[in-house]
Amino acid sequence: PIWHVLGMAQMGGEGAQWFGLAPFAGKQRHFTQNLGDGTYHHSGSLAIRAAIAAGVNITYRLLYNDTVAMTGGQEPQGKMTVSEIVSELSAEGVSQIVITSPEPERYAGVTLPSLASVRHRDDIGEVQADLAKVPGVTVLIHDDRCATEKRRMRKRGLLETPPERVFINERVCEGCGDCGE
Repeated sequence: PIWHVLGMAQMGGEGAQWFGLAPFAGKQRHFTQNLGDGTYHHSGSLAIRAAIAAGVNITYRLLYNDTVAMTGGQEPQGKMTVSEIVSELSAEGVSQIVITSPEPERYAGVTLPSLASVRHRDDIGEVQADLAKVPGVTVLIHDDRCATEKRRMRKRGLLETPPERVFINERVCEGCGDCGE
């Protein structure tokens, strides 16, 4: 069977349900788990460490938006830059890391470990498919500003309003309602 939603873990335990299910998953040999940057800084890095120790095939989609949006847009405590996270994950034993961003040019000149690369966010589907083929723990870091923070900044005149609209993928929507605004 292919699972689209597989239980609810406590904060910092994201993906742990896969550790026990993986040996019984039949044809499914890989799992993808979302993880926010606030949770990563809080305790989610331990979930990735546990996945490495468990030897499972899992991709963590680390959504790096620099905001704890669920509680009002604060800056994450213990915040690290993307390149610091990549170095930490590399040292922990992650197999491969890909950073996606709407502005990949921001990474020009940034030194990253050899297991890391940078791609445009338009390539995210292809990146996810590629990472699913890599044995072990892989990480896709999606570096993009929080949509709620973008809206707030546009209201304050701190960010330009784009001339096009975004369509929300209902499979990944968190239901905050900001898109309806």
